[in-house]
This record gives sequence, C-alpha cells and structure tokens, in this order.
Amino acid sequence: MDCAHYDAHRCRSCTLLEVPRADQLAAKTRQVQALLPDPDLEWQPPVVGPGERFRNKAKMVVGGTADAPTLGILDAAGSGIDLRDCPLHSAGLQAALPLLAAFISTAAIAPYDVTARRGELKHLLVTESEAGELMVRFVLRSQEPVTRISKHLPGLLAALPRLRVVSVNLQPEHKAVLEGEREIVLHGSTLAMRVNDLTLHLRPQSFFQTNTEVAASLYRQAAAWVAELLPVGETAPAQVWDLYCGVGGFALHLARPGLAVTGVEVSAEAVASARTSARELGAPAEFVAADATAWALAQDRSPDLVVVNPPRRGIGPVLAGWLEDSGVRHVLYSSCNAESLARDLAAMPSLRPRRAVLLDMFPQTRHYEVLVLAERTD
Repeated sequence: MDCAHYDAHRCRSCTLLEVPRADQLAAKTRQVQALLPDPDLEWQPPVVGPGERFRNKAKMVVGGTADAPTLGILDAAGSGIDLRDCPLHSAGLQAALPLLAAFISTAAIAPYDVTARRGELKHLLVTESEAGELMVRFVLRSQEPVTRISKHLPGLLAALPRLRVVSVNLQPEHKAVLEGEREIVLHGSTLAMRVNDLTLHLRPQSFFQTNTEVAASLYRQAAAWVAELLPVGETAPAQVWDLYCGVGGFALHLARPGLAVTGVEVSAEAVASARTSARELGAPAEFVAADATAWALAQDRSPDLVVVNPPRRGIGPVLAGWLEDSGVRHVLYSSCNAESLARDLAAMPSLRPRRAVLLDMFPQTRHYEVLVLAERTD
C-alpha cells in the first residue's frame, strides 16, 4: 500500500506499512501461536483480506477551523493533520469526507481546540455499508451547533443521497474519550450492514467490526464449527449464549431451528439493533441488555456452548472462573488481543483449545483477530 502521509511522516499509524504483507502475517502467526502453545491445538490457514480500502469506518479527529477543517489526527502540538484521503478507508468513505468537511464550514461548526479547550466538534465518525450507504455522527462538546446542523441537514442529504443516519453525540469532558453517553438522532435510525446472507442493523453507539470482508469470514467459520458440534436433531434445542454480542453478528449467524440462542450486550443501542435484525430475519434468537458477566452468573443453568467476543481487556477472572466451574462443554472465543485471550484461557484449564484461526482484520498493523474453539476435557 502506498501512502503519502506515511512517507512524509505526517501519520505513522500503519506501523507495518514497510513490511511485506506475507511477513506481517507470518509475524502475527508466530506471536499468537507462541501465546497459545498447546501442541494439540489445530491451526487453520489464516484468513486474509485486502490490504487497503478495507475500513468501513472512519474515526476522524477534527482540527483546524470551521472555514478550513482538518479530518484525521492531531500532531504533538495539537494541530490537525488532514487524512481524508487515507488509503485504508473504503472508496465511499474517501468520497464522502470532503463533502462532510464542506458541511462543517457551511454549518459553521468550530472544531474543538484541545490546547485552548474551546470549540465544539471533536470527532467525525462515518460508517459505510457494503451497499454504499452511510451513517454520520458528529461528536460535539455541547448542543450549541445542533440547530445549525439541523438547518443545513437537507443540503447534506442532497449532497450525499446514500446518507441514511445522521446523529450528534455529546462528549462534554476534556479527556481522551471518543464519544459520550448521550446521542441525538437527527435523521434515520439504523444502517443496514449486509454480511454474508444476513442484514445486520447498526444504530449509533453500536459496535461493528471494521473490516466487513474479514468479519464475514469470522462469522462463517464460527457457524461451521458450531454446526459440527451442535447438529440439529430430534432432542430438545441446544442452548447457546453469545456474550458481548454487539449487534448480534455471531448470534444471528448461529441461530437456526433446534438451537436456542441468547445474546447479551451491555449497550442498549446494540441490543435494539440485534432485535431489529432478528425480527426481520425471523431468526430464533433473543437479546438481553445486561452486563455479560453479571447476567451469566445470575442464570440457574449453563448452556451447551458460550460465544465470547470481549473488548481488548478480555473476559476477566470472574467470567473465566465461572466458565471453568460451569457445565459448559464448549467456548468459542473471538479475541482482538491474544495476550488477554491467553490469560483467560489459562484461567479455565478444563476448557482446552482445540481449533484456532487467525484473521488479518487489521492489515498494516500488529493487530489481528483470532478465533479459538475450546472444549471441556474433564
């Protein structure tokens, strides 16, 4: 991948950009296999997607001025570096960002000055679906610009006819937090994300994998493994929990007659998204808005299989301890941090890793996703 910003040392976020892709993948494979050294663990070939234009989401720090905004990152002095042509972004995101920069000027939204602690617009968050439809979220310090955004919104919708959702997120605190708790939706409600043969709904404040193509492979692999473990028969439905389920990617790919799937996610917006998708698909899956660990510990019986897809910190000792002591036969663990994955697996030694696959979800960086199937041995 060629990047003028990297070459000019304006942005060095792609830390492996100068490393050939094959060498990147080899290094990631060595690292994760060293962290999970079980000799009985069967590794499948890594899943590799495109090396550029794979990101379906742009998380842009807004700098500069209302008349000349920058969309990208800040330098060490707090000045904006414009990265609206970042080659990691999809073609649709690259086309939309200049129009959104023009809208910031039209609506006279002052970018937030980190050094001076004044201004309004902190971040611009833009998501594109496989169909080229868009969600745009303005992260503001206060509601002061909302009236102007609403006034000029028809012009933005005309300039971006595939814009389906527009919202304002309020993040009033001066700290390194991407967004706040309060969301004001100005247009639309959900963005339809087509993954494999399913349509998943994405509302503001809902997590979705950044790389749609590799995420589709992740869900297909999970569904294939579970289908082998829990074939549909004449007995009572097998029970599956999808903890940290987000908008229901795993749960909805696993749901089928004969399988009772329950997804648990702390984000009420994500759960609303998952319920909408399940209703439209007619999928036999239920979704609960709750803390995954607290919910699991409160149940009076354990399921046949648990899927976990936690944030980078992992599931932690409490949930790992519960899984170790439970009657759960299989755990399907999707992780973006192999170190916390290894720590969690060590805390449940009765559940031995049997199958694993590395997915190159974040090329040009040291990050990746890894899916592990663990089986109870006692």
